[in-house]
Amino acid sequence: MNIFRRDLNLLLLFHVLYQERNASRAAKLLSISQPALSHKLNKLRDEWHDPLFIKAPRGLTPTPKAHELAKEVSELMPNLEAFYATQIEPDFRQRNDKIVIYTHDYFEMCSLAHLLKIMREQAPNVRFVIRNTRGELPRAELENGQCDLAIAGFYTDLPDTMRQQFIGDRHYLVLASKDNPFITDTLDLDAYLMCEHLVISVSGDLIGDVDLELEKLGKKRNVVAGVSSHLAPAHIINENPQIITSCFESVAITAQRNHPDLRVYTPPVSIPSVRLTQVWHERTHADPLRRWVRQLIQEFTLNYPEK
Repeated sequence: MNIFRRDLNLLLLFHVLYQERNASRAAKLLSISQPALSHKLNKLRDEWHDPLFIKAPRGLTPTPKAHELAKEVSELMPNLEAFYATQIEPDFRQRNDKIVIYTHDYFEMCSLAHLLKIMREQAPNVRFVIRNTRGELPRAELENGQCDLAIAGFYTDLPDTMRQQFIGDRHYLVLASKDNPFITDTLDLDAYLMCEHLVISVSGDLIGDVDLELEKLGKKRNVVAGVSSHLAPAHIINENPQIITSCFESVAITAQRNHPDLRVYTPPVSIPSVRLTQVWHERTHADPLRRWVRQLIQEFTLNYPEK
């Protein structure tokens, strides 16, 4: 097989079609007309002696041969993208671009201000859009390009097309009112169990690691509500002194700083720390701008002062 007889641009066409499974979206991404795409696809089919993509009610369905080729092509494309990025785009920070991050308000509260400050100084044309991760991996959004990065502490069993990176452990404190009727100078297990509990749960689940640890001790706490926000508990506890919450250290410390009537305590029960990760799709792995943003996030969150 002579490589000089091959049109390497067809590999890009194949890669985009395989990722998108839609001819219109692929043509738009490649900046070509649909007739031009059809012409190139026919050349691709002739070259591999296979239809590769079959029309379906919702887009295109890859053939077995296409699935086979995709494994090899998906390994080639990031390396090619990285090569061209280093050759033709040395000043990627000057791009006019938008980066969409799916996460929760903890990231907005602790990291976004720092990130925006760097962007203003070094990449002034880059904008961020933060969307709620809703307690699950935004897989479809990562795959179709609507999400550049997903950040949380509960992503598991990722597909092969996703990459992930550890960005820090988060430990717990207990946030309570100074007027809590059950707590004195220290918080022991008996007082902890007499209080009503507010659970921070982006998934809506009212059973967490605290409850699993209490179950080992033959104990159970009284959970009265669950919220998705890391900011809401401070106001709720201010209005309801009998309620407490177990939350990230930085959330508790910030709440106490902003609300003088709140206090923080060491949990009287062991609570496993949360391992935060950031997840991205293979399609953006080699992009220099997004690689740089991921590096900034990791460096800041790994060193974020919890107290």
